[in-house]
Amino acid sequence: MSFAIEVPGRVNLIGEHIDYLGFPVLPMAIRRRLTLRWSPRDDRVIRVVSEAHGAREFEWTEEIAPSPQGDFANYVKAAAQTVGQRWGVGFGIDCEIASTIPEAAGLSSSSALVIAAALALLQARGDAWDFAELMEVLPEGERYVGTRGGGMDHAVCLAAREGCALKIGFSPLAVEPVPVPCDWAFFVAHSLRRSEKSGAQREEYNRRRALAEAGDPLALRHALAERERVEDAALALRGACFDQFGELLNASHRSLRDDLKVSCEAADHLVESCLAAGAAGARIMGGGFGGYVVGLCRARNIEETIARLDRDHYSALPERAAFPDYLMRAEPGDGALTLNDQ
Repeated sequence: MSFAIEVPGRVNLIGEHIDYLGFPVLPMAIRRRLTLRWSPRDDRVIRVVSEAHGAREFEWTEEIAPSPQGDFANYVKAAAQTVGQRWGVGFGIDCEIASTIPEAAGLSSSSALVIAAALALLQARGDAWDFAELMEVLPEGERYVGTRGGGMDHAVCLAAREGCALKIGFSPLAVEPVPVPCDWAFFVAHSLRRSEKSGAQREEYNRRRALAEAGDPLALRHALAERERVEDAALALRGACFDQFGELLNASHRSLRDDLKVSCEAADHLVESCLAAGAAGARIMGGGFGGYVVGLCRARNIEETIARLDRDHYSALPERAAFPDYLMRAEPGDGALTLNDQ
């Protein structure tokens, strides 16, 4: 018998570069998902095949040597080392990965892979998984790849609810679904610059965390203001205050651009284009330095807004051909699901 684990990508509506400080955030899962199909082995070997990246295999031990920087196998190794050190090393698995989550774009494709691999290994051991226990180990475990992130991606990819954003607190850990008004629509638009937290941007990402923890005035100004924006955005979502939510997105982008300096010229121009196309607000999201911008518009206007943005912004950029999902609607979906395959 084989099994499947499905884990969604996510869009962080607001609360960027603050989860690693323990501040609340407001993301949502999306309906783009990573699927990991696995079957058990009777040895300690983990073999993984990706439709995008080929095959890798390694022995599951308590300490696992990393692959070269940027190799997708490191995310599976991160999961194996985390599970092994917390629950014990078990038998290996054969697994195949397929994903509709764009990579290196700020939609949490990497954390989705870590989560899926960890859940598969726990299933193979016969262990039930517990949300709070996973949250104790997965964020730290993903640092195996060298990125010093927080726990937002893991929390929302595991615990999201269909039709809702998820307000996540970390001190203590708490999750609260917040329904997205039915007449609101979110979309994501790619800056056409890759944002690889395990690659070229890793040190810049880690440096921003170090600045905040060291008390850098601009980094702290962003973090404290962004924390307040998360609280205000959750209230605006509950109250269906559309214009207010849009303004909070715009303020977040200005802070990420001017104080934390994690934006880029392509993303700044794209945010302006989103607003010109009819969005009430837009901002860069994810680790920064490229990847996607998230925008908000009325549901009745979503197709028109996307069409305008495609015509007025992207039509003059031939490099969009390298990004097949450069412009798409982002709808709030469920967290991780476990399915049986016959």
